[in-house]
This record gives sequence, structure tokens and C-alpha cells, in this order.
Amino acid sequence: MVDTQAKTAADLPDIYRQTTYTIRRKVLKLFGGAFHLYNAQGTVVGYSQMKAFKLKEDIRLYTGEDMQTALLTIQARQILDFSAAYDVIDATTQSKVGALKRRGWKSMVQDEWILMNPQDHDIGAIKEDSLILGLARRFLTNLIPQTYHGEASGISVCAFKQHFNPFVLRMTLDFAGDSSALLDRRLGLAAAILLCAIEGRQH
Repeated sequence: MVDTQAKTAADLPDIYRQTTYTIRRKVLKLFGGAFHLYNAQGTVVGYSQMKAFKLKEDIRLYTGEDMQTALLTIQARQILDFSAAYDVIDATTQSKVGALKRRGWKSMVQDEWILMNPQDHDIGAIKEDSLILGLARRFLTNLIPQTYHGEASGISVCAFKQHFNPFVLRMTLDFAGDSSALLDRRLGLAAAILLCAIEGRQH
């Protein structure tokens, strides 16, 4: 059974009650990375920003671009670690939601992330669509959009699809397959932001 200390739908802010999200990189951002989060109706439901000039990655999710209310904190445990783990903290309660860990050297050819619960026990994984496409992206062209699939307890729970756009990074996160809410939406959304911020920057 997946243990991510998931809250019920009634306990969660509206941003976590969506089935589909679009994450779009903010253009003309000089320092750090920033992303707008949209719901299926195209309404902005969140704003994420990566702090600039930090030795350890520090990404925050807010309710809006005014950054007055923080929802999530995503922080790397180590400095410049290829296999770094990122703790996901609920900023409203200061409780740990879980963690995401990049699967080191394996991600050199095909990206893979480990999903962990608050006790750092593995509960699932997020994997790039295919080895062949992964190699093509790294050694031939980075214009091939990336697709990832997330699974928890061996069950598919979400899909991440990058849209082709050579100028602005845009990704769709779909939880439609997770009708039983196996994966905490907060952890899934943090994963999408990380994929945009970290993998998008590397490729």
C-alpha cells in the first residue's frame, strides 16, 4: 500500500484537486527558473520559482506570482549531486510529503526518478518513455518531446508529456489513471516541476 500521508480531497487546496495540469516556463526570466501552472480550463492555479544563485536546488510552489502564499518546498539534499534526492515539504504544515531521487547513472541514457514516502521508502518510479528515444534526445537532437510515466505499487498513476516547442518548455501532467488516488497529488506535482526545472534544463 502506498504511504505518502496523502490528505483527502476535502483537506487539500484547490490546486491539488485537479486531474490535469499544464506547466509552462515563464519567458524573459533572467535569473533562476519560473513556471506557471494551469488547470484543464487554462486558469493559472500556481506559480513555481527556482531560487537563483543557490548551491543546492531550492524550488518553491506558490498560489500565485505574487509569491505571498507558499504551498510546497522542493529542496535538494546535496550540492551538485547527479543522484540527488529532493525533499518535498508542505509549506503550510511544514510536514514532509515525500521525496524524489534521480536514479544516477541510469538516467544518463534514460531518465528515471524514484518516488519515496516521508520515511524515504520507495513507493514507485517515474520513467522516460523509451531507451531509444532517450538516446536520440541526448546524442542526436533535443527537439524530441519527452514523455514520462509514473507508477506506484506497480500501478500506472500519472503521465508527464512535454509538448514540442523549441522556445518555451510546456508539459502536461495527467492523473486520469489514478482514480484511487494512490499517489499524493503534492508529490506528483512536485515531480512535474522537477522534471521541467532539472531535466528540461539539462537537455
